[in-house]
Amino acid sequence: MEVVTHLVNDTVEFYKWSLTIADKRVENWPMMSSPFPTLALSCLYLLFLWVGPKYMQDRQPYTLRKTLIVYNFSMVVLNFYIAKEVDDCHTLSRDNSVWLFLDTVFFIMRKKFNQVSFLHVYHHWTMFILWWIGIKWVPGGQAFLGATINSCVHVLMYGYYGLAAIGPQMQKYLWWKKYLTIIQMIQFHVTIGHAAQSLYTGCPFPKWMQWALISYAVTFIILFANFYYHAYRGKPSSSHKRDKPIANGTSVVTNGHSKVEEVEDNGKRQKKGRAKKD
Repeated sequence: MEVVTHLVNDTVEFYKWSLTIADKRVENWPMMSSPFPTLALSCLYLLFLWVGPKYMQDRQPYTLRKTLIVYNFSMVVLNFYIAKEVDDCHTLSRDNSVWLFLDTVFFIMRKKFNQVSFLHVYHHWTMFILWWIGIKWVPGGQAFLGATINSCVHVLMYGYYGLAAIGPQMQKYLWWKKYLTIIQMIQFHVTIGHAAQSLYTGCPFPKWMQWALISYAVTFIILFANFYYHAYRGKPSSSHKRDKPIANGTSVVTNGHSKVEEVEDNGKRQKKGRAKKD
């Protein structure tokens, strides 16, 4: 018990000390005076990941076609704006929190549970905390090169999703999907190279942040490479193809409407039905 008490006291003292070296320009910004609102938001996100699929389990998936078109093209404009105004950390912290939630919400409402992968959750959940840390202690400097590149990549990504949401008539223009993953992996290599070059030249930017950026980028390279292999290189087994509709509630989309496949699951048959519209 004494060891636990010492650990708690040391943690509290370290936190108090860390606040003395935080950037004073952001201490009065919304959600920046304490980490607890951000931690609460992160916990709320994880709670939704547990409650959302349970809520949708016996319900028909929503189509959300019009909503997705508006949302994705709005995100194209927003990310273009973020890339242009990347030095405004307040804009980054506020606007990123929006899409971090909504991307996952739309997947679950449409019962695209297979798209809420470990990569998706890891990326979205860690962003809440990491952006808070970055803005609290290093709101500026070279860390935001990665943010600029990332925003540019998101312009392409949400542009793709927006076009895909329009309908099957756009499929012939969406041949470049796999190249988005390649571009995403390239951006992480650029981030690593930039941080490594700064460490080598002795840039005054905090070394702990440089190493944090490198470590974080490495995890994404591994996860995206794994995704790329299984999506575009690997050959899924026949049993995987057969089980996927049952496990993930996969639906067939035709002209903006979704007909739920009738599949057998432990002797029971799911109901057919039209997906709910916007």
